[in-house]
Amino acid sequence: MQFRRNALSKLQSPEELDVPVRFARPQGRLVLAVTVVVMAAAGFWALTGTVTSKVNAPGLLTHAEGTYLLQSPVAGQVTDVLVEEGRPVSPGAPLLTVRTDRGDRQVRAVAGGRVTTLYARLGSVVTTGADVATVERVTDPHAPLMAVLYLPGDTAAAIRAGARVDLGVQSVPRDRFGVLRGRVRAVGRTPQTRDRLASFLGDAGLAARFSREGDPVAVLVALDRSPATPSGYAWSSADGPPHAPDSGTPVTGAVHLAAQRPVDWLLP
Repeated sequence: MQFRRNALSKLQSPEELDVPVRFARPQGRLVLAVTVVVMAAAGFWALTGTVTSKVNAPGLLTHAEGTYLLQSPVAGQVTDVLVEEGRPVSPGAPLLTVRTDRGDRQVRAVAGGRVTTLYARLGSVVTTGADVATVERVTDPHAPLMAVLYLPGDTAAAIRAGARVDLGVQSVPRDRFGVLRGRVRAVGRTPQTRDRLASFLGDAGLAARFSREGDPVAVLVALDRSPATPSGYAWSSADGPPHAPDSGTPVTGAVHLAAQRPVDWLLP
């Protein structure tokens, strides 16, 4: 009951004006001041600061017109190979001679371009519809290379034309020569099926690789040119490699997305 009598006595005489008021300790005031400053700085940064991000995607270097897979229209034995890999061919030019039951037949290029791969060799036996060569469609032999990246549709929707792209080239050591520079020229409007990819790439294996997670959207990247480098393209290093990369070389692209304010993430 002693505690209750003390409490009642305080209620009966609440005015203890002679007792000093105890405020927060100096350490507590310091913590409060620091908290207020940090919150103010965070709010200012959220309203005025920007955050950048990147999207990584696989792809390859190519010419804008793509590649086609040439198939043999006849069955027989290859008796003559009339072209070499890397050589240009004109539309209708003969690439192979195949000996059939009805005599020698020639396999001709469907469209002009550059032979990138020869699957048929001298003496080999081919069947009707067998893959014999891959031909890259190139109307201008001096046309610059481009990069095509393949991304999921929901990711590609965030990419805009003109966005900066850093391309890691498989055949070029990144620690020595850096990355290839470029900018997004166009973003595909619809996903591409595996068959459509194979038609453009001229390689069913690549088509399967790029469509492993579903039908991707193609992003076309124009490479930055530079007369100061041996390759003629702009690199993150001063000179880049001593030669230009070949068409068909795999790349990994890092696309720079548009900068955003942190406060935008909180707004609907």
